[in-house]
Amino acid sequence: MVKRQDRELEVREETEVRNKQWAPPSLLPEIKKQPGWAYRWVRISLANDADNLNVSSKMREGWEPVKHSDHPEVNIPANPDSRFKDAIEIGGLLLCKMPQEMVDQRNAYYQQKAKDQEQAVDNSLMRQNDPRMPLFSDKKSTSSFGKG
Repeated sequence: MVKRQDRELEVREETEVRNKQWAPPSLLPEIKKQPGWAYRWVRISLANDADNLNVSSKMREGWEPVKHSDHPEVNIPANPDSRFKDAIEIGGLLLCKMPQEMVDQRNAYYQQKAKDQEQAVDNSLMRQNDPRMPLFSDKKSTSSFGKG
């Protein structure tokens, strides 16, 4: 029997470091996120038509435009025709922010709403239950892989 060295003690010699590969640029710039804030791109126009309904609903939810002066690392010229002065706007999208606490509350609201809808469907299904042929409400999901 050959005595081998533990895997943790083995050290590989470093070979040449790979050069950085070119990748197409992202359409939306990266920003430095401030702690306590959540960021989201909000559609303000579609095919050069203003989407006022979407913008107003997002603003009522609590999203507010991010000022370009707050994020000077974003090197994008301001749109002089924009309704949102000093805001970061790219191709019909407006960068907005909301306090993370409000985002968490919003997510909890929609999760509860989804649970309530699921419960309503289950109640409706089980209302049609007959003891002679019971219905089952299995909440398990499985996945299998075919052989091929």
